Amino acid sequence: MSRKTRILILAVFMGLVGSTAAQAQQNLVAYTIVKDGIPQSLTGKPGDPAKGRKLFATPAKGNCLSCHQAPIPEEMFHGKIGPELDEVGARLTAAEMRLRIVNPKVINSDTMMPSYYKIDGLNRVMKSWQGKAILSADEVEDIIAYLQTLK
Repeated sequence: MSRKTRILILAVFMGLVGSTAAQAQQNLVAYTIVKDGIPQSLTGKPGDPAKGRKLFATPAKGNCLSCHQAPIPEEMFHGKIGPELDEVGARLTAAEMRLRIVNPKVINSDTMMPSYYKIDGLNRVMKSWQGKAILSADEVEDIIAYLQTLK
């Protein structure tokens, strides 16, 4: 049995909940991991794809283009570390995308991708970012809405 399969089985068996005391103190929304995703929106409403596209390319927020290629031709530099995201909306569900943005370490503990909606259990966090999530719940949902348009 692969490591990923064991993690998914454990997540389902335990009904993993992504809520911690630190998250509650920072007003982060609690979430539940089911299989390989977080099925429920963090905000209870759909995100805005236009806002998500802007966040995706904003270095101070998502900075997704530092590692990924995406159909944003007006941006000059696209990374080649992570997978191309041109058709990610056809490959992954919103739930799978949400988990990969919130805490990609659940899927792959060796990933270089940061956890964008997590504040505890992190390593080598700059002092100015300690106790802060990179993205808000609304921003996570906006990026998911944008990624869902890439089909």
